[in-house]
Amino acid sequence: MTGRVPTILQALDCPADGHSKQLLQAPAALHRFVTASPTKRPFVKNVILARLSIEHLAAIGKCLEPIALTERMVLQEPKRPVEHAYFVETGLVSLRVVAAGSMLETAVIGYRGVVGASFLWGGHFSTHQSVVVIPGSAHRIRVDDLRRVMKEHPEVRDHLFEYAQALTFQCVQTGLCGVRHHREQRLASWLCLASEAVDARVLPVTHDYLSSVLGLRRAGVTETLIRFEEQGLIRKMRGVLQIDDPQLLEEKACCCYKLVSRAYALSSIRTVSDEQPS
Repeated sequence: MTGRVPTILQALDCPADGHSKQLLQAPAALHRFVTASPTKRPFVKNVILARLSIEHLAAIGKCLEPIALTERMVLQEPKRPVEHAYFVETGLVSLRVVAAGSMLETAVIGYRGVVGASFLWGGHFSTHQSVVVIPGSAHRIRVDDLRRVMKEHPEVRDHLFEYAQALTFQCVQTGLCGVRHHREQRLASWLCLASEAVDARVLPVTHDYLSSVLGLRRAGVTETLIRFEEQGLIRKMRGVLQIDDPQLLEEKACCCYKLVSRAYALSSIRTVSDEQPS
């Protein structure tokens, strides 16, 4: 699926600036750029791809396919073969455990990550359901092609494993958070993590959605968000939440937010410049 990718800016009826347009054009241009200009680095927002050297980015770029992530699009289903991995550029994907008609979100994946990392542990079937929450764009690659690239270029494998460790930590920490921390802390933590994942303070999410993924009563979610708004932390408008005071919101969040955020930061600490010989 290709075509024009909807963004948060469109949800707010705001005109996209030059930087936003560059993000929209990046996925389609990646393969063309790395093959035509092997000594220049194309613009990619996905953190995993951005950390690769030009050589390894060119190797994986030959197999990447641009794809629009539309709202409620299901990328993977549990117990189904993992056929593709998705390097997210913009938007937000919810990673969920689904069983006996119930659902619980274990992680959110944005521009720092990849959907479909379960294949790294040797499995051929997805253990989670992956659903697009905020529309955006991604680079898609067949798992067989990615395995081949990882075998030929260990650097690609190393970056993916570093990310997978952070993602696994988030999934485990989310389970602990759900039984140990109260509603206000959990909701503040989710908003902070989602904001980091999309690199934006505007989140087009509803009270119903937050209630379902966090396993909370809708009335409780509404009550907490009203309190957050009265304290100047957020602003609700036209079906979206805008974070007005991210620092104060972080103070409301439980320790899980900082632990998970730090895990992703550590997985990205080694930059491309660090890997280049001086």
